[in-house]
Amino acid sequence: VRGIAISDRHPYMFTVGEDKMVKCWDLEQNKVIRHYHGHLSGVYTCAMHPTLDIVCTAGRDSAVRVWDIRSKAQIFCLAGHKETIGSLATQAVDPQIISGSHDTTCRLWDLAAGKSYATLTHHKKGIRGLCLHPSKYLFATGAADHIKQWKCPEGTFMKNVDCNHTIINCLAVNHDDVMVAATDSGQFHYFDWKTGYNFHTEGTRVQPGSLEAEAAIYAMTFDKTGTRLISCEADKTIKIWKEDEDATPQTHPVDYKPAAPGSEKRW
Repeated sequence: VRGIAISDRHPYMFTVGEDKMVKCWDLEQNKVIRHYHGHLSGVYTCAMHPTLDIVCTAGRDSAVRVWDIRSKAQIFCLAGHKETIGSLATQAVDPQIISGSHDTTCRLWDLAAGKSYATLTHHKKGIRGLCLHPSKYLFATGAADHIKQWKCPEGTFMKNVDCNHTIINCLAVNHDDVMVAATDSGQFHYFDWKTGYNFHTEGTRVQPGSLEAEAAIYAMTFDKTGTRLISCEADKTIKIWKEDEDATPQTHPVDYKPAAPGSEKRW
C-alpha cells in the first residue's frame, strides 16, 4: 500500500498500492465496497477532493486519474508527465489538482477542462514532497535540490528553501507557519515558512532491532490541531511527535542571519 486518503464528508477511506488497485473502504462496515480499475502500473499516491465527490490517483504510469467515487467511472486521465508521479495535492480552488513527478516538473491542472494549464520546471531533481499551506494561497514542493515555494493559482515562484541537497520524501506545514521536511536519511528539518530559516533539525528515534538503513521517513502529516506531527517510517513504525514544552530561547537559540537583498538565488 502506497497511499491512503480519508474523506471528510463520507465514511470512506481510499487506499492505493503497487498492485494497480484503487480500493474504497466503508469504515462503518470495515470492508471494501468499490474497486476503481484503469491504472496500468503501480499507484503511488492519492488525494480526495475537499468539496467534490472525486478521488485523484497517480503513480508509475505517469498519469493522474480522476474517479467519480459513486459510479466508479474514470472522469479524466490527466496525461503529460514523463515519469512516475510521486506526490499529489487537491484543493477546492484553482489549481484544484497539483502533481509532482520524478521528471522534475510540477503540473497544475484545470479540473473543468481536464488538462494542465501550467508546468513548473524549476526543479533539477525528482519531486517527492508536496504540501499545501493550510491558510495561505501557497504551496511547496520538495526535491533533492531545494524546497521551493509557489503562489497559486498561476504557480508563480516565490522562494527557495535550502535543504543541504538531502533526499526529501515528504513535506508538511501547519497553521503556525512551521514547515517540516522529512528525509531519506531519517532527519526532520523544521523551517519557518516566511523566512525559510531552518530553526531545528532532529533525527528520528531508533526502533530497537531495526537496521541502520531503515531510518527513512516515507510519509508524515500534522493532525487537525497542527500541534502533533505523525510520521510513518521505514522501520515499520508510526511515530507521533509533539512540541518540546521545556524549550526556551536559551536552550534553542535562533541564529537567523537574513541574506542581503538581491544576493539570494531566485531559481
